[in-house]
Amino acid sequence: MSAYVETPDAASKVNYLTNGWTWQSWLLTGDHKRIAMLYLISITVFFALGGAFAAAIRLELMTPRGDLMEAETYNKVFTMHGVIMIFFFLIPSVPATLGNFLIPLMVGAKDLAFPKINLLSWYLYIIGGILGLYVAVSGGVDTGWTFYTPYSSTYSNSAVIATAMGAFVAGFSSILTGLNFIVTIHKMRAPGLTWGRLPLFVWAHYATSLIQLLGTPVVAITLVLMMLERGFRIGFFDPALGGDPVLFQHLFWFYSHPAVYIMILPGMGVISEIVTCYSKKSVFGYEFIAGSSLAIAILGFFVWGHHMFVAGQSTYAGMVFSLITFAVAVPSAVKVFNWAATMYKGSISWDTPMLYAMGFMGLFTIGGVTGVMLATMALDLHMHDTYFVVAHFHYVMVGGMVMAFMGGLHFWWSKMTGRSYPEMAGRVSAFLVFIGFNLTFFPQFIVGYLGMPRRYHAYPDEFQVYHVMSTAGAGVLGIGYLLPAIYFTYSLFAGKRVTDPNPVNAKGLEWTVPTPPPTENFIVPPVVTEEVYAYAEQEEKSLV
Repeated sequence: MSAYVETPDAASKVNYLTNGWTWQSWLLTGDHKRIAMLYLISITVFFALGGAFAAAIRLELMTPRGDLMEAETYNKVFTMHGVIMIFFFLIPSVPATLGNFLIPLMVGAKDLAFPKINLLSWYLYIIGGILGLYVAVSGGVDTGWTFYTPYSSTYSNSAVIATAMGAFVAGFSSILTGLNFIVTIHKMRAPGLTWGRLPLFVWAHYATSLIQLLGTPVVAITLVLMMLERGFRIGFFDPALGGDPVLFQHLFWFYSHPAVYIMILPGMGVISEIVTCYSKKSVFGYEFIAGSSLAIAILGFFVWGHHMFVAGQSTYAGMVFSLITFAVAVPSAVKVFNWAATMYKGSISWDTPMLYAMGFMGLFTIGGVTGVMLATMALDLHMHDTYFVVAHFHYVMVGGMVMAFMGGLHFWWSKMTGRSYPEMAGRVSAFLVFIGFNLTFFPQFIVGYLGMPRRYHAYPDEFQVYHVMSTAGAGVLGIGYLLPAIYFTYSLFAGKRVTDPNPVNAKGLEWTVPTPPPTENFIVPPVVTEEVYAYAEQEEKSLV
């Protein structure tokens, strides 16, 4: 992407990992790369905890009778699974780790615009997470991750306020991260790095940051109103006090559907980088993919009502929300089509990141198509609040976002750590994740279509075979996720050292700095002279 390349003589002998070994040098750092690693450790802990709750759910559902835990306990388990996975893993996963690490490198900056605010965002995330952990060990919460009123505001006897406070504080972490990204992308780009030369990873995070800034305050206010009603009996949502419970749904989903795109858009940016690198071709339709990220961010604010087809809204309103939901599927389809077109006649390498990217494309497509099905009012009336919705959501979030996160982690691992992971183990993990995921969640489409509601811990006997398949798949999926945790940790201590700035022969400013990057990122300020993803030019030079 640039004629600029760090020379070994110019490279700093001290990289960001070795620049200070004390705990203060990490916990008080302003280096975006160290903050990204702090986030990576933190979200890994919450992913493991959320996965443990998921395992408990699957064990309960192996048998039709609720014989492992009581109904009340089961309610708390699936609520804690949802709260932890969504607020403390999925939303911060790619932006707070890969985004934090890579965006300054990709735009040619020495750091994010506000390093201290960046560190503050991690501390806010940790404070929110501690509140979540407190809830988990002090009895749990049973409202579901959606906190629907009036149950959450009036009737629940669990730790609703502490849970909502955890999500509230974590929301401010998300806002600060989005603010930092937007200012950095606007004001700190290297000379020559025009908007038309920005990597698609940066475009995806720019669109995500807009949602974080505009949408997160809405859910923060909503949670505050719910807590005020619960604590002081102020009637916002309780009909007995003159409130309206459906108002809560409007406010909550106005943020929480765009939040789906906070989770998935950064993952789409990761896939764009992986596909073009391992196809050794410039991205097909760069402008359309960049524009589709902004289109998703904008249209995502106008579809919240498709969660409320059965909440009493008018048929006309339902038709409008249904049509806009169909429309928001178009830019997502544009991305998948353009990735496939990029691969066409490319020189494809089937390394671990590319396997995860292929898994993303297949699973996200299924999740998207089933989302369009649920956007059809007649079908949604039948499948609303069934396991069909659970399967759809997980195909988008886990089959999509987590696959992209894993692909990105493998793609940039050597750049981040200066160590390589065992490639064969990576391929095995990608295969296990793909197989285990489909075995876990595809049967839930069937059982949901047959009518089983979600959030039930007991069910008719005829559904058992599907739940046994799901539980078996969850075991395979768990092994698939455990493998990278093992070999990534091993690679940190015994993995082969990587000093090549560009071991994957990719394009982009992040591949021009030493591996691992120095604290100051660039010894010499870069100047961008090439178009984005100029693989054709690279091939011509190699032929000459």
